[in-house]
Amino acid sequence: MTAIKHALQRDIFTPNDERLLSIVNVCKAGKKKKNCFLCATVTTERPVQVKVVKVKKSDKGDFYKRQIAWALRDLAVVDAKDAIKENPEFDLHFEKIYKWVASSIAEKNAFISCIWKLNQRYLRKKIDFVNVSSQLLEESVPSGENQSVTGGDEEAVDEYQELNAREEQDIEIMMEGCEYAISNAEAFAERLSRELQVLDGANIQSIMASEKQVNILMKLLDEALKEVDQIELKLSSYEEMLQSVKEQMDQISESNHLIHLSNTNNVKLLSEIEFLVNHMDLAKGHIKALQEGDLASSRGIEACTNAADALLQCMNVALRPGHDMLLAVKQQQQRFSDLREHFARRLASHLNNVFVQQGHDQSSTLAQHSVELTLPNHHPFHRDLLRYAKLMEWLKSTDYGKYEGLTKNYMDYLSRLYEREIKDFFEVAKIKMTGTTKESKKFGLHGSSGKLTGSTSSLNKLSVQSSGNRRSQSSSLLDMGNMSASDLDVADRTKFDKIFEQVLSELEPLCLAEQDFISKFFKLQQHQSMPGTMTEAEDLDGGTSSRQHNAGTPLPVSSEKDMIRQMMIKIFRCIEPELNNLIALGDKIDSFNSLYMLVKMSHHVWTAQNVDPASFLSTTLGNVLVTVKRNFDKCISNQIRQMEEVKISKKSKVGILPFVAEFEEFAGLAESIFKNAERRGDLDKAYTKLIRGVFVNVEKVANESQKTPRDVVMMENFHHIFATLSRLKISCLEAEKKEAKQKYTDHLQSYVIYSLGQPLEKLNHFFEGVEARVAQGIREEEVSYQLAFNKQELRKVIKEYPGKEVKKGLDNLYKKVDKHLCEEENLLQVVWHSMQDEFIRQYKHFEGLIARCYPGSGVTMEFTIQDILDYCSSIAQSH
Repeated sequence: MTAIKHALQRDIFTPNDERLLSIVNVCKAGKKKKNCFLCATVTTERPVQVKVVKVKKSDKGDFYKRQIAWALRDLAVVDAKDAIKENPEFDLHFEKIYKWVASSIAEKNAFISCIWKLNQRYLRKKIDFVNVSSQLLEESVPSGENQSVTGGDEEAVDEYQELNAREEQDIEIMMEGCEYAISNAEAFAERLSRELQVLDGANIQSIMASEKQVNILMKLLDEALKEVDQIELKLSSYEEMLQSVKEQMDQISESNHLIHLSNTNNVKLLSEIEFLVNHMDLAKGHIKALQEGDLASSRGIEACTNAADALLQCMNVALRPGHDMLLAVKQQQQRFSDLREHFARRLASHLNNVFVQQGHDQSSTLAQHSVELTLPNHHPFHRDLLRYAKLMEWLKSTDYGKYEGLTKNYMDYLSRLYEREIKDFFEVAKIKMTGTTKESKKFGLHGSSGKLTGSTSSLNKLSVQSSGNRRSQSSSLLDMGNMSASDLDVADRTKFDKIFEQVLSELEPLCLAEQDFISKFFKLQQHQSMPGTMTEAEDLDGGTSSRQHNAGTPLPVSSEKDMIRQMMIKIFRCIEPELNNLIALGDKIDSFNSLYMLVKMSHHVWTAQNVDPASFLSTTLGNVLVTVKRNFDKCISNQIRQMEEVKISKKSKVGILPFVAEFEEFAGLAESIFKNAERRGDLDKAYTKLIRGVFVNVEKVANESQKTPRDVVMMENFHHIFATLSRLKISCLEAEKKEAKQKYTDHLQSYVIYSLGQPLEKLNHFFEGVEARVAQGIREEEVSYQLAFNKQELRKVIKEYPGKEVKKGLDNLYKKVDKHLCEEENLLQVVWHSMQDEFIRQYKHFEGLIARCYPGSGVTMEFTIQDILDYCSSIAQSH
């Protein structure tokens, strides 16, 4: 162990200016044994630092490396595990507990003893030694009075002490002075001994020479002691004299302290009084304004606003501890409360009177607007009330009950006022929609004493009247409960569109202005709702919307934004029903009006949602838009139903079916209305449903037709559909356009073949027999040898169809086609040209058979292709 100790000192600690005092070979308890060394070291330079260093043998070679070091001052406890029974285990408590097992008990005891000594000397007993034998600690105590804990010889800790740098330097200088110091150590030692003896002699002579001076110094010391005794006597007398002065000075000092304490208290008291006076004193002018201020004039409102703010500041001042126990403070606070109550009552009463007066003033202007499609302007009223906005904010923060009462009163007064204005406004709109007074009476509207009223039951009679008229018009595609679209021209629909747009344009700014006013006047735009808001839920419900709670159920208002919306619902509760009634009237007048209403309403909903998706206006218009969309869907469904119910006359030709013509009218109108509209997708879906219904029912009618051939009905109507879609260029119906063209082409060809039939019947039968023989395997050039199909039989058949007979047959065919086709579609010449081409094709087919089966016979038809062209041309011109 000594060799290891010297090796560690040399290789690890000496380069770091440290001295190794104790070492113990240990391994960690409870784990696979990996030996290491715990070393107790001190630094050679001051201040001395004491450490416990863990040294471990390197895995790559036979040398040691420093692994971790702990300062001894961080060691809290040394636990030897058992103070009676010897045990190699011990614990060191640093920042955590390290458990060790020493290789021998002796090394463990030596290491703990060394730690105890270092603790006594450098740390003043800061480390706790637990379960350590008292005998071990007693053996570690140094003997002798002069070897205290802080003193003592460091060699007692360890027998080995290395030379320091200065000692090495002195030895080197001394050895340089003697050249043979290394080669002849005995001579060098003898020389050193002689020099030491010389020095000892010099020291003895110096001591003997200084004996006389020592005696003189002792005499002087005796005399000095005598002088000190005399001075002490004088000082004692002086101290007795000053004792009374000290007592007086103490009394003066205590008096000065009391005076200083009194001044300090006076300064603090003055500060508290100034604080209360500055923050709880309300000017007389403010008090007068709160008690008697004029709330009708602008100057009086400003004075009351300033006074209310000053009062609020005084009431909200943050009092210091103990202020609330002062009688003057309590009296002032009570005075402020009385002023607040009095002014709050005055303000609430005045504003209620303003609300009532506004209702009377606005009522006087209703007659002016009763004949115009405009709504009264509330801006002057809002402007006057906004002067009280700051006072309303004050009332909201100081007396929420009165604030809430004003809110309810405002809603009650304004809801009645707006209900009258909006109902009269909608009555004017209904009158203008229905046109003249005579027409107005037809729709159940009439005027009385300058105020317009409408009868809902009269409106409902319209559907019965219109239904009776529509039954006599089988060509109509519109709803049975609506007037015929043909009865209304474009001007009527344009007028309706303008009136409906004006209605929405008047309502939108009215609602936005009122919502903006409510936000500013009642101060609801930025703050979260107060707990008291929930108390007015029942009043705010009112059953105005199907999406609200049932009557009697509290309506939750989670924020002041919701409160604004609920106030708007209460004030404008009649807007949604009136809009729905107006929409119902427009739909009764003309179901195509639902197209105009869908586009206009969609645009206004889109605009409102861009401003605020959750606002009253956005929500209400969104609800009405649902109704408009239902009417639009109903219009489409009714058209499809009318297609299915169309009946055709058995005695007259069909022509263009009424629902085909009305699809053209609908599509043309819709394209003009929905140009650049937001709801284009709804129209595209309607187009798809309608065109499918048109296709299906055209085929149905064609199958049922008795007077007009099926192919003619299909050809004419699909030609009309194709022309309509080509003209309007509806992108979503491109596939249907191609399908209509294909159906038109197919049925044109079918009708031509069916109508042309076999104009040269006998000749056609003859050549059918020829083709049958060829099909049986007879060669074409050998057919002429068949008895029934020889040249003589061919000539007989050909003679029966001279050019005159052919022309007569074509003329009869032209007349027959003319009877089948309708004039409005103008397809006669197209069909006639197709028949001409088909006849020529048959003619060329017959000539080809003659050339192949009767070669060299010289047999030809008695008319040529040019004759056919001339016949067809002259027949067309003659008719």
